[in-house]
Amino acid sequence: MNFSNISLETLTLHYIGNKHLDDRFFSSPEPIILTEDLKNRLVHFYLNKFTALPDRYRFFHDSSLQFNEVYNYAMEIFEDHSRFMVSSSKMAAHLFGKSLHPNIKPGELHTALFTSSIYNNHATDVIGIFKTEDKSGFFEITEEAESFTLQYREGIDINKFDKGCLIFNVAADTGYEVCVIDKQNKGEEAKYWMDEFLGLIQINNDFSRTNEILSLTKNYITQQFAEEFQVDKTDQIDLLNRSINYFKSHEMFDKAEFEKEVFYHAETIQSFRHYETQYLDRNEIEIEDGFAISDQAVKKQNRVFKSVLKLDRNFHIYIHGNKEMIERGVDNDGRKYYKIYYENES
Repeated sequence: MNFSNISLETLTLHYIGNKHLDDRFFSSPEPIILTEDLKNRLVHFYLNKFTALPDRYRFFHDSSLQFNEVYNYAMEIFEDHSRFMVSSSKMAAHLFGKSLHPNIKPGELHTALFTSSIYNNHATDVIGIFKTEDKSGFFEITEEAESFTLQYREGIDINKFDKGCLIFNVAADTGYEVCVIDKQNKGEEAKYWMDEFLGLIQINNDFSRTNEILSLTKNYITQQFAEEFQVDKTDQIDLLNRSINYFKSHEMFDKAEFEKEVFYHAETIQSFRHYETQYLDRNEIEIEDGFAISDQAVKKQNRVFKSVLKLDRNFHIYIHGNKEMIERGVDNDGRKYYKIYYENES
C-alpha cells in the first residue's frame, strides 16, 4: 500500500447508538466541508495505522457474496461516486442494526472515499469506514481582549480511532481486498464489527499461512507437547527456538522438512500432525504443505515466541541456543537449581 499521493475526496459522519439500549441513530444527509489542511490531517489520522497491516480479508457470506450488505454498498460507490452519500447512509443503518450487544459503545461512524491510492503497483479508489467511540478530554485556551479564557472540552484523540477498515477496489468478483482494525477484538461484543457488520474472512496468502503455522506450532509446544511428553521448560524453549529459526533461515516452507528439523523424533512428529489436524479443523483453515515464507509474519510472531525461563520472581534466563549448556537439578536440601555453562563473558 502506498498512500503518499492519496486524496480524500468525500467524508460524512453518522451517529451510531446501541440499538439494544434504545440509543439513537442519526445519519447525516450532507458531506463534511473540508479545507485542504483538514484533509491532510484526516488522511494521516485515518490511514497511518494501516501502513503496517499485512493481513488481508475479503467480504463473504455463507449463502452467496451478493448477500453481503457492505460489499454491495461498496460496489455502488466504486461504480458511481455520486451514490456515496446514499450508500454511506445504508452502511450506517446496517451497523446500527448489528449494534445489539449491551457492551457495544455508541460513537461516530466516519465513511470516506479516497482516490489515487497505490495498491500492488496500481492506482485504485479506496473506501474507508471508521468508528470513534472513546473520547479524550482537553483544555481549550482562547485569547480575548488581552486576556485568556480556559474551558474543558472532550473530543476524538487525533492519534487513534477504535475500529476501521479500508476497502480497495480490486478483486471485486471475489469480495474485494480489505484491511481491518478493531481495538476491541475480544469478547462477544467484538464479533459484531468483523463478522456481523463487515462479514469478512481472511484471504489465504503467504502471510496468513506463515502466521497460522507459527501460531499452531507455538500452541502445540506450550500445551500439547509439554503435557504429552512431560518435558521441562528448557525443552519447550528449545523447540520454540528451533521453530522460529526454521522460518528465519528458509525462504520456502516444506512441511516434511520442517517436522524433521524441528521435532526430530517420529513420535513427536506424529503427535504434532495429530494436533495440527485438530487445530485446522477447529479453526476451519486449510494450509498447503509448501509455500513462500512471509518475513512480515515471522517478525510478527517472533515477538510472542518467548525464550525466557522465569524462576520465581528472582531470575529470568534467556535461552537462545544450545540447551545442552544449561543443566537442571535438585540439591540435597531439595532446592531446585539450574547450572549454566559458557565459554565467553561480555
